[in-house]
Amino acid sequence: MSEAPRTMFEKIWERHRVLEREDGQTLLYVDRHLVHEGGAAAFAALRRRGLKPRAPDRIFTVPDHYAPTDSRRLDDIRDPRHREMIELLASNAKEHGIRHFGLGGPEQGIVHVIGPELGLSQPGMLIVCGDSHTSTHGALGALAFGIGSTEVAHVLATQTLWQRKPKTMRITVEGRLGEGVSAKDVILAIIARIGAAGATGHVIEYAGSAITGLSMEGRLTLCNMSIEAGGRAGMVAPDEVAFVYLAGRTYAPEDWEAALSRWRALPSDPGAVFDAEVTLDGGAIEPMVTWGNSPEEALPIGGTVPGPEAAADAERRETMARTLDYMGLAPGMPLEGLAVDRVFIGSCTNSRIEDLRAAAAVARGRRVAEGVEAWVVAGSEAVKRQAEAEGLHEVFRGAGFAWREPGCSMCVGMNGDIARPGSRVASTSNRNFMGRQGPGARTHLVSPAMAAAAAVSGHFTDVRRLLAGGG
Repeated sequence: MSEAPRTMFEKIWERHRVLEREDGQTLLYVDRHLVHEGGAAAFAALRRRGLKPRAPDRIFTVPDHYAPTDSRRLDDIRDPRHREMIELLASNAKEHGIRHFGLGGPEQGIVHVIGPELGLSQPGMLIVCGDSHTSTHGALGALAFGIGSTEVAHVLATQTLWQRKPKTMRITVEGRLGEGVSAKDVILAIIARIGAAGATGHVIEYAGSAITGLSMEGRLTLCNMSIEAGGRAGMVAPDEVAFVYLAGRTYAPEDWEAALSRWRALPSDPGAVFDAEVTLDGGAIEPMVTWGNSPEEALPIGGTVPGPEAAADAERRETMARTLDYMGLAPGMPLEGLAVDRVFIGSCTNSRIEDLRAAAAVARGRRVAEGVEAWVVAGSEAVKRQAEAEGLHEVFRGAGFAWREPGCSMCVGMNGDIARPGSRVASTSNRNFMGRQGPGARTHLVSPAMAAAAAVSGHFTDVRRLLAGGG
């Protein structure tokens, strides 16, 4: 009797299952555990119990959330608590023989940027990190998801994790993306379509010609924001794009041919059944801008701000009214032409070399508009070096952008990189919650090209016009 067709998720889940309890909880083996400076409490928990990490060679640490982006010096971190967290991460790694990518070192960067670029993230792996955007690594065909502080301690101690098996969802995007439309626009269009809770309880597999046509950087952006759709994880089946990307990376498998053989068996089988299916027309997607305080509140740049009267119920109407008040918007206002005060190009969503190239293509030969403060923050030391080798930093500096050191920076504003209250921010990050980029800051999520277009225009504008040579 032949085996029933399986999804990629099911193949990886089964391979990592150690045992399953009667209540449905499954103990899974973890291949890679990535830890940033927020993991101090987990190491302390192990110490209190007299335990040590079970598999130090499968754990990798890096400071990113509290890393300063105006300097590489620990002494320049103004908050002593943040400085202590970075120091603790380094000392914990040293004590337990864990590989640490320290501040100022050549391999430091945002954890979800350095994982793929070092080859730590590979097809078929189960990867966890104490950060919700661990889903990023699924772009390489891995099952990757964020875990809480207690779970971080459990994985450190046992190299395993208890989980309840999620459902599966396939989101298929067919067609050719238009000029000026990127993976960021694709994922914002998806979330606008299914809602911020649309994939709750599911692992998403992205498929279709528009997805396979994306570069690895684009796929990483796509999977990064799976969490904003409510998903537990996001994945793209590994193919030649992934294999070429991984070849020669620092931690790529030594037996490359054997790895390729395993990886090529990972994609979902023909006829595999998903619990939910969603289909979008990639050719109809336009450059997107969020207008509210949830990633689902996104529209094409040519759209207008909706009014509460369009909401389905009284609770939603009240929420929309509160959102519009916070964002300083009124129903019917066009998104195009809305003035910005601050521009941030960076984060684990959009800080890779392709993102910086896209932004530089818009910035080249132009100047940041008067009154706008614009930053570019590379996602890692490696990305920064490559960008500088290509002269992108000179393009940005020449246009009036600040060229900062690698780190999470304004994505979450934990390290002092925040916007002033009431300022309007064009951001390439992944969340636009109230206060996410500073108390009272008004965040609009966009692609790197759209962010650069806002910076040089002084307002949100259709980047396709600038790419065509318009003003």
